[in-house]
Amino acid sequence: MPEFQRFSYDVLVIGAGGAGLRAAIEAGAAGAKVGVVCKSLLGKAHTVMAEGGIAAALANVDDRDNWRVHFADTMRGGQYLNNWRMAELHAKEAPECVRELEAWGALFDRTTDGKILQRNFGGHRYPRLAHVGDRTGLEMIRTLQDHGVHTGMEVHMECTVLSLLLDGNRIAGACGYDRERGRFQLWEAKAVVLATGGIGRAFKVTSNSWEYTGDGLALAYRAGAELQDMEFVQFHPTGMVWPISVSGILVTEGVRGEGGVLRNSEGRRFMFDDIPDLYKEQTADSEEEGWRYTQGDKNARRPPELLTRDHVARCINREVKAGRGSPHGGVFLDISWIKERMPKSEEHIKRKLPSMYHQFKQLADLDITKEPMEVGPTTHYMMGGIRVDGDSQMSNVPGLFAAGEAAAGLHGANRLGGNSLSDLVVFGRRAGRFAAEFANANGPVTIDEEELQTAATAALAPFDRGPAGENPYQIQYDLQETMQDLVGIVRVESEMQQALDAIGQLSTRAERTGIAGNREYNNGWHTTIDIGNMMVVSEAITRAALLRKESRGAQFREDFPNKDSEWGKYNIVIRRSADGEMQVERRALTPMPDELKKVIEEMK
Repeated sequence: MPEFQRFSYDVLVIGAGGAGLRAAIEAGAAGAKVGVVCKSLLGKAHTVMAEGGIAAALANVDDRDNWRVHFADTMRGGQYLNNWRMAELHAKEAPECVRELEAWGALFDRTTDGKILQRNFGGHRYPRLAHVGDRTGLEMIRTLQDHGVHTGMEVHMECTVLSLLLDGNRIAGACGYDRERGRFQLWEAKAVVLATGGIGRAFKVTSNSWEYTGDGLALAYRAGAELQDMEFVQFHPTGMVWPISVSGILVTEGVRGEGGVLRNSEGRRFMFDDIPDLYKEQTADSEEEGWRYTQGDKNARRPPELLTRDHVARCINREVKAGRGSPHGGVFLDISWIKERMPKSEEHIKRKLPSMYHQFKQLADLDITKEPMEVGPTTHYMMGGIRVDGDSQMSNVPGLFAAGEAAAGLHGANRLGGNSLSDLVVFGRRAGRFAAEFANANGPVTIDEEELQTAATAALAPFDRGPAGENPYQIQYDLQETMQDLVGIVRVESEMQQALDAIGQLSTRAERTGIAGNREYNNGWHTTIDIGNMMVVSEAITRAALLRKESRGAQFREDFPNKDSEWGKYNIVIRRSADGEMQVERRALTPMPDELKKVIEEMK
């Protein structure tokens, strides 16, 4: 019978990115004993790969900005499927959270009069993104980690979580193993915060790091939590496409915010060809006006390169399919052209975009101050996730909370750039606070020892099958190919039905995985666990995308290319039935208060 190392906490936080660290800090400040479990090393969370900035209506660069404009921008970007309460809280609380990071030591770039500098980003009416060059996520993690380690939280690094545990209908903790030695661990807790990030590794081309296999969403789903908006997977328009070894690595939207333009193989700025009606009044109608906007002219409108990510990604996809793409299947993103407008442009680009300069120099032997980059869409972000209460971030499972990319609601059908980083701190803080309150208000939990042993036995089964079993790496590869080819940027019913059939077959194969060796340093074992989670989220994405028979935000249905006002009244919610089947249903939006409707009308 497998033995478990046992730990007991008031609040257990799973994930140590921006949302997880902020939740742990807040829960600790409320007096809770806090444990943090992370899949990688502390400080290596995927948050470090968020580059361009954190969105908050500080109004340091443009005094017309305020929470009302930010709220309206977020709702418009999400095609009004957002949880309006989350969008309201996010817009109101983001400035305070940015100032909090500053107080804890974050070294933001500065205006000439010493305020936090803000830059333009897609979908935001005014320059709103506080930034540290193009390394903002890294600075956030450094700041939160430095502050958090002094709060007394206990950190369990390089651990895989196998299962969430229940005491009746409430959460009781989690079990898993340390990835180095394979020793099983039990983390008993009165409340659990899931901050495990996204699902990008379910696709072949992604900007996401290796940890992003949908673990938190699958764990929550199996524990009885509802998932929401799973059809809305964001494909960031600009990932590297060459060389092939770095395909998918993110090229920050900050390049376009600083004046970078998109061109096809004919040299034409094709984004001017297709401007959605929803954004026509806010979008420049000439290259000259677009340039003035990036340089801070308050009378200019934003260039079409700064439209929402879903639209830009589809436009790039269209150019490539029409034969107007770059040599390696993307388009050209050019920041070097600003030398025509700006003296000392090379120094300016290196100062504003240091990571991008070094990334292309080292990985592609390309100097972005002198020549254009080749870019194309890459799987980047999951708008969907665990359905939570807008104020507390608690799921429908008592004591189970979620924050950051693992939670659904804030972004609706499409996320605006920079809203992810402010999402982490606004709702990480709320999740930590309410998790501590829940733990304080509820008594100790009881662990079901039989449930614990069942989880361990299932985890060890691949060793019993040995190398004669199915190869987990091949299953993972086949799943990624299936999702990329059949449930990608452009979707159609027949292909998604094919994908569902393939996922069913792959799930059957996954139950027969076998691995050699022992529990120490066994990456094959880790992969068998990952693919089980990837199967859950892949099926959820596909079933939700099939049910939503329209094109909206990040979902584009070639067989239903238009937006349908009737579908604009519903979120799609997924839950596990008593017999283990995936149930998909429409759930009516919660009515928005009149005062918030008025804000949206005023900001059109």
